[in-house]
Amino acid sequence: MKKPLFICFFLLSSMISAKSQILISLLLGDKLNNPNLEFGIDGGLNIMSLQGVEGSTSKTGFNLGFYFDIKTKHKWILHTGIIVKSPMGAAGITPYPLNNPDLDNAFAGGEVKRNLRYFNLPVIIKRPFKNQFYVEGGLQFGLLAKAYDEFTQKIDKPKDLNYKLYNRSDYHPLDAGLVAGVGYRLMKGNGMNLGVRYYYGLVDITLADPDVYNRSLYLAVGIPIGAGKAKSKE
Repeated sequence: MKKPLFICFFLLSSMISAKSQILISLLLGDKLNNPNLEFGIDGGLNIMSLQGVEGSTSKTGFNLGFYFDIKTKHKWILHTGIIVKSPMGAAGITPYPLNNPDLDNAFAGGEVKRNLRYFNLPVIIKRPFKNQFYVEGGLQFGLLAKAYDEFTQKIDKPKDLNYKLYNRSDYHPLDAGLVAGVGYRLMKGNGMNLGVRYYYGLVDITLADPDVYNRSLYLAVGIPIGAGKAKSKE
């Protein structure tokens, strides 16, 4: 029982300090790579939505993190790491009562954008092929860092009317789901990874409204750091 608790504590601690770790990893990237382990930076565009929120639409954001590709003897690769900046949420939500008549009148007919910020930990198996394409599938676990609804009303002034309601306590702190994707490795398998990955959340993320799940399509670029030197050593 103690071992799983220690692992969970270690992962959560790693997520919380991950932003500083990215900077350190960039500086020490050459040291982290070897013939059986590849370190790099992951980042790109993600198109997110919430299943179960009536009338909502998808919205876009940017993700950023670092990864480790652990090579095995059977040509499979274990892909893991931490997506430090990993937004989820949706747009186009109808404004709801704020228990303030002035605010309710101001945002009547406006829009709500739901913003959820996670530290995500993917645990994925990749299968590369000789033509530099690869397929991947696995799990992704998330730790909620921040949650807020942004009310917006367009008015005849230089700026729109905005109001942010922070509501992290309305959500479960943990998320988990399935991940599947495809990608291509440049430079005959030694360059950047270009991939498309879809996340299908399996956890109802809200405490009040039932059956709300995260969905996200990732368009990602993986940049190996110091992989060339590791390849030379091999």
